[in-house]
Amino acid sequence: MRVALWVIVGVALVLFVRALDWREIWTTVRRASMLLLAAAAAVNLASLALKGARWWVFLRPSGVSLSLAMRATFSGAALNNLLIANSGDAARVLLVADVAGISSAPVLATLALERLFDLIGYAIMLALAGLLLPLPPQLAALKASALVTLVVIAVGLALVLRKAKAPPVDDGAPAVGPRSYVRNTIFAFRSASTLPRFGAALALSLAAWVLQVATYHLTAMAVGYPASVTQTVAALLAVNVAFAIRTTPGGVGVFQLIYAVTMAQMGLSRDEAAAVALLIQVQQVLPVTLVGLVLTPAGLRAKAAA
Repeated sequence: MRVALWVIVGVALVLFVRALDWREIWTTVRRASMLLLAAAAAVNLASLALKGARWWVFLRPSGVSLSLAMRATFSGAALNNLLIANSGDAARVLLVADVAGISSAPVLATLALERLFDLIGYAIMLALAGLLLPLPPQLAALKASALVTLVVIAVGLALVLRKAKAPPVDDGAPAVGPRSYVRNTIFAFRSASTLPRFGAALALSLAAWVLQVATYHLTAMAVGYPASVTQTVAALLAVNVAFAIRTTPGGVGVFQLIYAVTMAQMGLSRDEAAAVALLIQVQQVLPVTLVGLVLTPAGLRAKAAA
């Protein structure tokens, strides 16, 4: 199935690239404002920092510092830009467990919670946009799915809160056997689940998504692309649906394809949209990757790649 997906994506990208007017794309890129692009890159880094803070909300009871959570978040994002299948998330778990000297089971549990609240933030954005904004038909059709997802997650988290227990004392010893590891991970998931942490994680998630909208819109403004905030939100939502499964390192190519197609559906230039998407990805990927690789130990990079 993965090979079939890669083939489909590869064919779509070849057809997309061949249909573009690269002269117009280059002209659009050349007129970009460096000041606005730098502002977009800074806003994007701030968005990633909020995600690190969101993870720390759940990691804090295990004695993990905010600086370590941030370091692991940037390292994981950098490796996700270089590898496929979200390999950077595995690196985040390894880095925190190794540096903090704790079992990876509670770290994995908190990462699951952090990713869950990223999904919750996305679902809320999609549901609100579907109710308040004129979205392309494909996205508008997902509004009901987003609402159902939010209800299911809310019920699940409510059940977790009812069964939550006091956090265990972690002596740093690794779990013995797969069953023991799974049991410890589930227990850590419940222990990290409290209503105040859920509230803080939700607030950080929404703030991070708002900053992502700002990143996209500032980049469009940098080249004078006439996209409204509504159209920017639609493009952001569409791109992140496709990013649920990474098929290329950093989503290169897929990002430009989805962004350009979405903007073209709303009556804007496809070629200029491809140029904007290229700039968005450049100012998102390069700063994050450079910072993250500096913070990632060489041994950890090798483990993540394996």
